[in-house]
Amino acid sequence: MGSHRRDGRPLATAAPDLPPATTAPDVPPVAGSGAPPVAEAPPTTGSGPLSDTARLPRVETVPKTRAAAGRDRYFDTLRAVALVRVVTYHTFGWAWAGMVLPSMGIMFALAGTLMAKSLERPALKVIRSRVRRLLPPFWFWGFFVVAAMLVHGWMPGWQIVYWVVPLGDPPGNAWGEQAWEILWYLRTYLWFVLLSPLLLRVFRAAPVAVLVLSLAPILVVQFLRAPPDDRFGNAVTDLATFLFCWILGFAHRDGVLQRLKPLAVVVLSLAAIGYGGWYAFTHQAETGSYDLDDIPLAQAFWSAGFVTLLMYAKARFGIDFAWLARFRRLDRIVTIFNARAVTLYLWHEIALILAVPLIDQFWNVPAFEAYLPLESQWFMFGVGWLLIAVFILLCGWVEDVAARTRPRLLP
Repeated sequence: MGSHRRDGRPLATAAPDLPPATTAPDVPPVAGSGAPPVAEAPPTTGSGPLSDTARLPRVETVPKTRAAAGRDRYFDTLRAVALVRVVTYHTFGWAWAGMVLPSMGIMFALAGTLMAKSLERPALKVIRSRVRRLLPPFWFWGFFVVAAMLVHGWMPGWQIVYWVVPLGDPPGNAWGEQAWEILWYLRTYLWFVLLSPLLLRVFRAAPVAVLVLSLAPILVVQFLRAPPDDRFGNAVTDLATFLFCWILGFAHRDGVLQRLKPLAVVVLSLAAIGYGGWYAFTHQAETGSYDLDDIPLAQAFWSAGFVTLLMYAKARFGIDFAWLARFRRLDRIVTIFNARAVTLYLWHEIALILAVPLIDQFWNVPAFEAYLPLESQWFMFGVGWLLIAVFILLCGWVEDVAARTRPRLLP
């Protein structure tokens, strides 16, 4: 199916990080925009009721935008753009893409915000709901991937249990590596969900201190004690890398960011970005690239600074992107991407894999060979998105089933 490293970056240019996602697993379908009419109460004037012939006109309240239905279009747009960046990166393998937009850090921060909001309810109920929303789409997708690998000679061991609950990286063979390598995000997200009740309690004991100190684990991993190179070690490294972004989501939800001084936030954020960028460019010899996905410490600090500025802008200025409702098609795309975030993330690599043999068939059609840019990566990018749309239509309903809502082709 192709050859990818653990971070998902293609080893060869011919083939094509979430967080908390990054559905992502946290994104329920958008509620309807209608509102029930305001109940009519008997109007009064002075001390007594008006007669029926002098009744005041009834006024109904109608929400002007989707934001009134409980959605935050700023966050929805960030998640949608982050998913587009993920697909773009896996198509072209641009090392600089993660610096332009650290998608996984954004997705984990947004997931952390939603998790903090959800934990206003009993923790066990929230965890059960999150796991229920995540696992059925994963099982549905995994059935096809596991079956294909078995057909291509894979002999699983006891580690196949990670295809049931991905608390560790699910195993597979080299043939299917490009498809299953992306599962590190789901594994990391699942661990953050399980740890969130404890993390949120610790955070609320000393919010600012815990937020700053949440960068300490990646420093320990990098300079003091490296974890083993196995499933456990990979999980620890990824948790340490994106812990700050997840806690940052807590800080936004609890209003901590809004209370911070703008100068301190901007200076510290730029310092974190600067350190992350410096570390990436000065350690290329270790990985052969400045790609943040290959350098956890650089990823952690760059994402921390970048995502803090995005979240602080929201908290400080109340950005809501309500204007997006005026652009119906764009607003619709953002809605679909959020309601089908898990489906898009899981199936996008398979779409890119299938785009290659499909384009190969185009060469057999003289008109396609003459007029279509079949050798262009951009053409493959376009075909990949068409196939992603097909997968959303064919497989997205599983997210509705997982959320216990009526299955739909499109939300």
